[in-house]
Amino acid sequence: MGGYAFYVWTSYGLTFLVLIANFIIPIQQKQTLINTLARKLRRKQRDNRQQNT
Repeated sequence: MGGYAFYVWTSYGLTFLVLIANFIIPIQQKQTLINTLARKLRRKQRDNRQQNT
């Protein structure tokens, strides 16, 4: 690689890390959103039951 091996392999490594992050982060954000919405729904249902009694 003509003395550029460190630069080339570092670039490959960083690119791989970014691609993995671009795959994992949206999945985690989706799960967080689902959990938040489920918690809000349970709270709203609980409040509605308390108001009806």
